[in-house]
Amino acid sequence: MFQNLNPEQLHALEAAKQAFMPMLIGLLKYSIPITIVVFMIGFVIAILTALARVSHKKWLKIPASIYVSIIRGTPMLVQLFIIFFGIPEIGRLVTGNPDVQWTLPSVTAAIIGLSLNVGAYTSEIIRGGIISIPKGQSEAAYSIGMSEWMTMKRIVLPQAIRVSIPALGNTFLNLLKDTSLLGFILVAEMFRKAQEVAATTYEFLSIYLLVGLMYWIVCFIVSFFQGKFEAKIERKYQR
Repeated sequence: MFQNLNPEQLHALEAAKQAFMPMLIGLLKYSIPITIVVFMIGFVIAILTALARVSHKKWLKIPASIYVSIIRGTPMLVQLFIIFFGIPEIGRLVTGNPDVQWTLPSVTAAIIGLSLNVGAYTSEIIRGGIISIPKGQSEAAYSIGMSEWMTMKRIVLPQAIRVSIPALGNTFLNLLKDTSLLGFILVAEMFRKAQEVAATTYEFLSIYLLVGLMYWIVCFIVSFFQGKFEAKIERKYQR
């Protein structure tokens, strides 16, 4: 099958084969699990932040708005660097002892950084969903004696989440691809493993094409099941 390939092509193929298994391990051990954990944590943060943003209480609304503004106004890589490299220095700054540093594992830093990022961006999706719900529904709920919190919990928020499902699916896909940044804080995810093999074999094109293919396959699978889930939700609410 490979008899007609020249030495350069054979070397590129061997480099891709050499990189495949470490990349697959990085994908299954770090990229996908971190994506799932971060999305769940970020979703909780997003709901709390969105509720605070639509609240009439300034002591909730202002801090939530500042948090969203900071996250949206700074690059994700900078946020990861601040958490991974900056937080350990807090111990030195607090104690005044140059030998004291608070250690923070790279995976923990990755989960914290990505969760805060996803929470801020997703909160805007949820907030948009909340705003899109007609006010007449809330007024009808108030008229039958439901409190503001009960109305939000039982009527507004479920509908807001439902209309936000397509955007939430896109957020999950973007998060999966953003895990490629975690190699910069020493997480052995798929892209970092690819970089390590590429640095030793000097076959960048074949290896990075393989990276793109593997990301695309995973995203295609996720998109397929997302479409099935969206169709199921639509059928449920059309009954």
